Amino acid sequence: MDIPIAANVLGTIGAVCWSVQLIPQIIINYRRHNTIGLQRSMMLLWACAGVPLGAYNVSGHFNIALQVQPQILTVLSLITWIQCYYYDDKWGISKCCVVVGAIGTVFGGIEAGLVFALKTALRQNLHWPITLLGVISTILLSAGVLRHYYDIYIHRTVRGISFIFVAIDAAGDVFSLISVFFQPKLDILGMVIYATEFVLWCGVFACGGYFNLMPWIRQKIRGRRREEGTRDDVAGIDAGASNDVSLSRVPSSTSVFRTPSS
Repeated sequence: MDIPIAANVLGTIGAVCWSVQLIPQIIINYRRHNTIGLQRSMMLLWACAGVPLGAYNVSGHFNIALQVQPQILTVLSLITWIQCYYYDDKWGISKCCVVVGAIGTVFGGIEAGLVFALKTALRQNLHWPITLLGVISTILLSAGVLRHYYDIYIHRTVRGISFIFVAIDAAGDVFSLISVFFQPKLDILGMVIYATEFVLWCGVFACGGYFNLMPWIRQKIRGRRREEGTRDDVAGIDAGASNDVSLSRVPSSTSVFRTPSS
C-alpha cells in the first residue's frame, strides 16, 4: 500500500517511541545510582545495531522518521551503556564522555561509509549487501534482548529493567512495523526486523508476569488471609476474656503459676 502520509505518521510515532524508550531506564538508573540487573552487553549490542539498521533504512529510502530512528537508538543506548560504568565501575564523568564521544564518532563514520557503499551497490543492481545489513541489525537487536533472557533464566526474576521502557519499545516496534506496510514497496526484511524484537519483548513481559507479578499476587493473598486470621483470633480472645478475669484477680503469691498480675 503506497500511502506516504500513513507511512510517515506511523513511522513518526514509532520513532518517537524509540526516542523516549530508554529515557525511563536512564531516569531509574539515575535515581537508584546503580544499574544492577541491567545488561550492559544488551545496551552495547543495541548501539551497534543502530549502525547497520540506520544504513539499511537510509539506503532503502524508508520514511524520514524511520531513517532518524536508528540514530536515536544508538545515542540513547550508548548513554545507558556508559551509566553502567559510571555507577557500578565508578568511572569519572570526563572518562565516560570521552569514551562515548569516541565510540559515537566511530559509529557515525562507519554508518556514513555503509550508506555510500550500499547506494553504490544498488546502482549496480546488487541487493545482497543491503540484505546482509538488514540481517545483521536483526541479529544484534535480538541478541541484545536475548542477553536479558539469560539473566532471567539465571536469577528467576526480571530485574534491573523498566517495564515502562519495555512497553514503549514494543509500541515503537508495532508502529514501525505497520508503517512499513504503507511504504511504496513492501519490505519483508524490514518487517522481520521490527517483528522479531516485538515478539522477544512480549516474552520478557510474560516472564515478568510469571516471575514477578504472580509471586506478588500470591504474597498479597497470603497477607490478606493472615489479617483475616488475626481478626478471628482477636475476636476469640475477646470472647474468652471473661473466663480469664478470675485468674487475673488472683495474687501471684497464692499460685505456683505466673498469672497476668505478676
